[in-house]
Amino acid sequence: MIFTDSHTHIYDEQLLADEHQVQRAIDAGVTKMFMPNCDSTTIESMLQMADQWPENCLPMMGLHPCYVKEHYKQELSIVVDWLQKRKFYAIGEIGLDYHWDLTFKEQQVESFETQIDLALQYDLPVVIHSRESTADCIDIVRKKQNGKLKGIFHCFSGTIEEAQQIVELGFYLGIGGVVTYKKTNLPEVIQAVSLAHIVLETDAPYLAPVPYRGKRNESSYIPIIAAKIAEVLDISVEEVAAATTANNQKIFPF
Repeated sequence: MIFTDSHTHIYDEQLLADEHQVQRAIDAGVTKMFMPNCDSTTIESMLQMADQWPENCLPMMGLHPCYVKEHYKQELSIVVDWLQKRKFYAIGEIGLDYHWDLTFKEQQVESFETQIDLALQYDLPVVIHSRESTADCIDIVRKKQNGKLKGIFHCFSGTIEEAQQIVELGFYLGIGGVVTYKKTNLPEVIQAVSLAHIVLETDAPYLAPVPYRGKRNESSYIPIIAAKIAEVLDISVEEVAAATTANNQKIFPF
């Protein structure tokens, strides 16, 4: 079976020192791992992983909403500079985060819209962070959708109605370890939108699936997430692997 991890921070300091993490993922069948960027401070370590594992660790470029602060315009200019230097597989992760701090809410919106425009300019998908802001993210995507915009609502945690709106916009839902938790509506969401609109992710080193909940997450746990989705849909893990990998191939230029 071949799996894809559509969202993993394998360059994070919690994982970087583990020299075997990528090989463990490959051994588990996870052959493609897409790495979202956070801001200018994470680019170097992300690209080191990309250069070390060019067939497996695939970088994105973007400014994460939690990193939108006073110098966000400078950070956005760095994003633009890098897009002109080398290949990236998506603009991400971008979006809105209303959980921690609303001080720079307007700047988050501006940065999100600016980076969607970059995605359209460079013909790249977007990977969207939408913590406690899913409705606003959907509205912005709907405004920007010209028939060419595509991507993923990463770590989806919204309602069935929001999921259906996302699917109608031509986007996919990123489903990770949360689907294995007891208190989650993701099984109902998955049943409502079907496997055709889902991709797998870990968001490593965060949100590890059961039985590793509370511990460090890693890309080799993707088959655990796939197994839970297979259980929810009453299908085989092989079907989940094939469908979600095919969905990733529709999104990313690889």
